[in-house]
Amino acid sequence: MVRERAVAGLPVRAVEVGGTTTSVVELGSGDPLVLLHGGIECGGVTWAPVVRGLATTHRVVVPDVPGLGESAPVENLDAGSLGRWLVRLMAVTGLDHPVLVVHSLVGSLAVRAVAAGVGPAVRQLVVCAVPAVGPYRMPVKLRYLAVRFAIRPTAANAERFDRFAFLDRDAVRARDPEWYDAWAAYTQERAGTPHVKRTMSKLIGSATRRIPDVELAALSAPTALLWGRDDRMVPLSVGETAARNQGWPLHVIDDSAHAPHLEQPERFIQALRDVMSPAG
Repeated sequence: MVRERAVAGLPVRAVEVGGTTTSVVELGSGDPLVLLHGGIECGGVTWAPVVRGLATTHRVVVPDVPGLGESAPVENLDAGSLGRWLVRLMAVTGLDHPVLVVHSLVGSLAVRAVAAGVGPAVRQLVVCAVPAVGPYRMPVKLRYLAVRFAIRPTAANAERFDRFAFLDRDAVRARDPEWYDAWAAYTQERAGTPHVKRTMSKLIGSATRRIPDVELAALSAPTALLWGRDDRMVPLSVGETAARNQGWPLHVIDDSAHAPHLEQPERFIQALRDVMSPAG
């Protein structure tokens, strides 16, 4: 099964989170670390290349957001519903004040939820390539490629999208061709699922709206930014603006674009370790 190959042998279980069946990968022990994927059809398996490395020092929890991956959908995925789901997920999995790492479109909803006080209490928030933290207009080419893949989720359209998402798609695949092909096939498979299509459409339509600086300033948890230097989807300038306006540290990962956890997993792990403050 393509999903099993994409999970790469990581332990997976299904839990009930507020009535929503949620698929969760869990590995390791130590301080809790939650990796929240972006707007991608496959859900949390996109973090697979960095889970084992991070699990040497942390208890890593990687859920599939409602409506993506193997998790059941909710009626309306917005900041409020995502925040409440995260609170319940923390309770179900026994997490207390984790470091929360958020990425891309889903990250926009998560940051908005935590800032508004409807999300979980976190020890630290790490924001990766999240469009809503600064001035953002979706690139025309990205919108075109996303719509094309949504209408016809073929292997060719998936590759076109990935070549825009990654700085060097072929180099990413060369790291682990078997895993990459399984990940790509699983993403393509989920992209043809009606509720996944609806969830992705909702995210594209709503999760790029900028969070006002006054709301970002309300974040009480220490917050840091991680960005790929050559991100074409959410340009580095978005992160630079947030860093300047909010005083958040910005860590830039070279030789990567929108998904440094896939493009430069070792550098991503090291950058995240540098960012995370000691528990206490």
